[in-house]
Amino acid sequence: MSFQKPTPDEVQAAYGKVVPDIIAEGLSVLFCGINASIYSAAVGHHFARPGNRFWKTLHGAGFSDRLLHPSEDHLLLSYGCGLTNLVDRATARADEVSPEEFRAGRHQLAAKIQRYRPHCLAVLGISAYRVAFERKKAKIGPQSDSFQGAKVWVLPNPSGLNAHYQLPDLQRLYREARLDVMGKRHNVRKHH
Repeated sequence: MSFQKPTPDEVQAAYGKVVPDIIAEGLSVLFCGINASIYSAAVGHHFARPGNRFWKTLHGAGFSDRLLHPSEDHLLLSYGCGLTNLVDRATARADEVSPEEFRAGRHQLAAKIQRYRPHCLAVLGISAYRVAFERKKAKIGPQSDSFQGAKVWVLPNPSGLNAHYQLPDLQRLYREARLDVMGKRHNVRKHH
C-alpha cells in the first residue's frame, strides 16, 4: 500500500486543496487535525507527509492492530475512528492559518459533529484548539466541556515539526485517550 511520491511542483500546486474527510456515523473517535499539509493534499491522504508520526502514534496507542500507511487512511473507519480537519485548505505550515479561519472551522466542525455523532472528538494540537474553541488556558488531555454532545480530548499534534513530544510521549497520551473513550477491554478489531 502506497502512493507515488509527489514532485516538488505537485506539492506546491496543492496549496489550498482539500483532503476529504474519513467519516461515518457513530464513530468512537473523530480525530481532528489542524489542516492538511500540502504534501498530504498532493497525494490525497491524511497525515501523509514523511516525518509525520500520526500513523505510528495510532498503532502504538492501540487504535489499530498494525501500522497503517497513509494511503490506507480509509481503513480507520473499520477501527471506529475517523479523520477531519479544523481548516479545510492545505498549507505548508499551520501558522499560515489565521485565527479567524480556526474559529470558522469550529463552526464547520460543529455541523459535522451534529450530523455524524462521534462519541469523542480528539483535536490534534493544543494551540489550534485554544484559538478555535476560545479556551486560552486549555491543557492537553480530556476537556471539561463537551462539543455538540461529543466528549473532547486535546492531544499533541503528531507532526514531526512538534519537537515538544517524542513518539513514546505521543503514544502514551493517545493511549490514555483510547482507554478513556473506548474502555480498558477494547480490543482492536482486526482488519483483513
